[in-house]
Amino acid sequence: MVLRVMGVGTAGVVSDSLAIAGFVALGALALVGIIVATVLGRRSGRSSLEQRLSALATRLGVETPQEDPAGVEPALHHLEQVTDRAAEAVAESSADAIRLRHALDTLPQGVIVCEENGEVVFRNARAIGLMGGRHGDALAATAVVELLADAWKTGAADKTLDLYGPPRRTLAVRTQLIDDGRRTLGVIAVIDDISERRRLEEIRRDFVANVSHELKTPMGALGLLAETLVAETDAAVAQRLASRIHTEAFRVSRIIDDLLDLSRIESEEAPPREPVLVNLLMAEAVERMRAAAEQRDVKIEMSEPTPPVAVLGDRRQLVSALYNLLENAVKFSYDGNLVTFTGTVGDGEVQLEVEDHGVGIPARDLDRIFERFYRVDQGRSRTTGGTGLGLSIVRHVAANHQGRVEVESREGEGSTFRLILPTQSEVA
Repeated sequence: MVLRVMGVGTAGVVSDSLAIAGFVALGALALVGIIVATVLGRRSGRSSLEQRLSALATRLGVETPQEDPAGVEPALHHLEQVTDRAAEAVAESSADAIRLRHALDTLPQGVIVCEENGEVVFRNARAIGLMGGRHGDALAATAVVELLADAWKTGAADKTLDLYGPPRRTLAVRTQLIDDGRRTLGVIAVIDDISERRRLEEIRRDFVANVSHELKTPMGALGLLAETLVAETDAAVAQRLASRIHTEAFRVSRIIDDLLDLSRIESEEAPPREPVLVNLLMAEAVERMRAAAEQRDVKIEMSEPTPPVAVLGDRRQLVSALYNLLENAVKFSYDGNLVTFTGTVGDGEVQLEVEDHGVGIPARDLDRIFERFYRVDQGRSRTTGGTGLGLSIVRHVAANHQGRVEVESREGEGSTFRLILPTQSEVA
């Protein structure tokens, strides 16, 4: 069986309608010929022609009149009835074919149908898009042809294709024979793009592994410290052990709190919106961060937007995002350094910029720093007490408020993060 796939459109869907139309045209011509022959040769072969007229009309779905069709008018009336019925059948069949074609074009899956001789008679819009002219799409088209051929032999076939792009995609292709219980009518292929589903599965799997790893380390330390403390008789050593237990417990609490915050923010894709002054958001975030900054002798210099501007959003989420940006800047700054926190307005947007002069971020890591639990420097992050969730929270808050977050950084020179949000008038 030779399958001809490439270059086939959707014209095959209406082939049945065209066949009906041809049948009707031939039938009508034959009927006209019979009527003319009946009128002209009534005396020589009337009985035989009337029988043929009656049989043809019956095949076309209209009963012949019981009265004697003497003359042209009754015969023409009969012809009009037959033609009207046939025209209705053609119109209905064409409408059904068009409706089916458009319905299949709305499916998110690609659909390809081959008839019994192996000719592809239909491809919906999604199938055409998935099997275009690019290299990866050509590979997909070749795989689909092979699966269609396998379906002819085995009755069904399926395969998962990994196309490395760009962009990277994963396609699930399933083929199945079509029959009416007596003979094979063709074969259908369904192509499903499962790239997003696969990506979410990987994210979920990585998330579970990361959470387990992050909690396992402090919990193991807690168990070991507690076991040592039980047997310790030196008060000074016991004091140090108790202090370490408190530190590890606080770390576990921070991870759990950040997980709860991230879960809440992700679930609130459309948070309650109210006008909030950006100046107040900045002031509250700085106040929350002040004690930690003073411990590191890091000064936060704030410059509010003038005149004051408001955004529509959830106050708690926005303060959390700004606090996480400031915390990130303070933790990765050198002791005694300066962190600048600036708000500016322009083009219907407010830009909240946090700039530090600390360790910076390598270029290879810039695309991944907003992932959950991702750390540029695992050892330094654990020393500073980070959970690896702060920037992920910032990204989700920005998305929930129709905004975005940007970053510029050079290793050893510092980083600049920008949270960009639409102003109240733009959102409204």
